[in-house]
Amino acid sequence: MKTITLLGATGSIGQQTLAVIRAHPDQFVIHALAFGRNVELARQFIYEFQPEKVVVQDKETKQKLTAWVSGTKILVGLPGLIEVCTDEAVDLVVNAIIGRIGLEPTLQAIKANKTLAIANKETLVTAGHLVMDAVAKHQVNLLPVDSEHSAIFQCLQGENEQTVKKLIITASGGSFRARTRAQLADVSIEDALQHPNWSMGAKITIDSASMMNKGLEVIEAHWLFGLDYDKIDVILHKESVIHSMVEFQDRSVIAQLGNADMRIPIQYALSYPTRIPLNDADSLDLVSLSQLNFEKMDLERFPCLAMAIEAGKSGGSLPTVLNAANEQAVAMFLNNELSFLGIEDVIEYALARHVKITNPDLETILAIDEETRLIVRDQIKR
Repeated sequence: MKTITLLGATGSIGQQTLAVIRAHPDQFVIHALAFGRNVELARQFIYEFQPEKVVVQDKETKQKLTAWVSGTKILVGLPGLIEVCTDEAVDLVVNAIIGRIGLEPTLQAIKANKTLAIANKETLVTAGHLVMDAVAKHQVNLLPVDSEHSAIFQCLQGENEQTVKKLIITASGGSFRARTRAQLADVSIEDALQHPNWSMGAKITIDSASMMNKGLEVIEAHWLFGLDYDKIDVILHKESVIHSMVEFQDRSVIAQLGNADMRIPIQYALSYPTRIPLNDADSLDLVSLSQLNFEKMDLERFPCLAMAIEAGKSGGSLPTVLNAANEQAVAMFLNNELSFLGIEDVIEYALARHVKITNPDLETILAIDEETRLIVRDQIKR
């Protein structure tokens, strides 16, 4: 029985994590749940899973929840996140928070020697060197939940990583894969949120439409698997059946395939190193698919991906700027304050004006993150 703290419980990954836990009550038990302000949904999960602790975003949300819930300790904000990630009773922390806010709980969970299942890619993009240094120091398992990184992780099981020639990350192309850049000038929020294959939260879906999501995944793969950027490729694969591949020195290519169901990589991270049944999921039917399609990635068509790769290669504090600018820009797009193509414009602006710091510590990273968000907000308001 694994005791779990789940961060981001009311989000898309959080809800699917709870679905896996619900299906395996003999394998997993919830110790703590963390969410933002969605009290109505969180209340249902609290009643069902009976966590010892709950973390909410602010005092106002705590007041609302207190009126409905008794017998559960309610914590607030970052101190609460850190407490539930470091509790002695916890075996595994699932970080499904969206955004940079997941960084400090991740670091503290690692320092507390917790196994960490990470779906919060922004943490590794913002401070990958700090996270991986902590993982090495404390010798903990850092298990990827993103379908692409889970696929690579599965392909590498039992392999000598020194024999890897390259990683091949697949991309569906997102909501606008069939549109030219000229057709993107006036796209709506609703258009951008219509992903063809996956059911995801708003921020990730917008990142997928801009292809920033794939750029963040390239940086994440660099840190997770310790490979240089010239050994990480991205290709378009509209069916989202092959979730990623690994090519080895002998030119063998191993791929992980499956339906577009996030419960598969989530459950693998929770049950690792064993596999357990996912009884209510459909098997992959290759005969019905009949064919799989692949295309070369056009970096001119997807400048956010190009910027992410370049920021990753440059390293230092540039990925922190990239992530912060993107988070702020996407939030403003979702609030009708910025056009879709404006997202890439303000990211480019933030990167261009930043003077790179080679090896930033946590305090510096947090300061750069906040400064970048202010710069983006100021630039958009002009």
